[in-house]
Amino acid sequence: MNNKMTLTFTSISENESFARVAVGSFIAKLDPTMDELTEIKTVISEAVTNSIIHGYQNNPNHDITITCEINNNEIEVSIIDYGEGIENIELAKEPLFTTKPELERSGMGFTIMENFMDHIEITSVVGQGTTVKMKKQLIKNQTVCH
Repeated sequence: MNNKMTLTFTSISENESFARVAVGSFIAKLDPTMDELTEIKTVISEAVTNSIIHGYQNNPNHDITITCEINNNEIEVSIIDYGEGIENIELAKEPLFTTKPELERSGMGFTIMENFMDHIEITSVVGQGTTVKMKKQLIKNQTVCH
């Protein structure tokens, strides 16, 4: 089964939870495990929050786009912003690295994404924005009947 969706929303923090729920609802038909659903929702939160805080500097006058595609039991999600971009992706991926220590950010966003997803690809151009593309193969949730 192949299916896809595109969702664009304003770069305000309240939309982070909306993005989580929208992607969770979209993939629900695959019957993911609770762990899989929690992991996917968590990476959506991390990526959207990064776009809002780092890409747009908390400026609410911008858009974030999420694309989600289902191919059989594999999910591919992209979170796209058109903000500041990342100057050094390898440095940004380092655990505990943050450009916003004053906001008490943990610097674990990319680390969490890498741990919860099978594949993550970050492309970014300074002054043009960032795309975080992630893939996860779901295990087929086996319902046991007694």
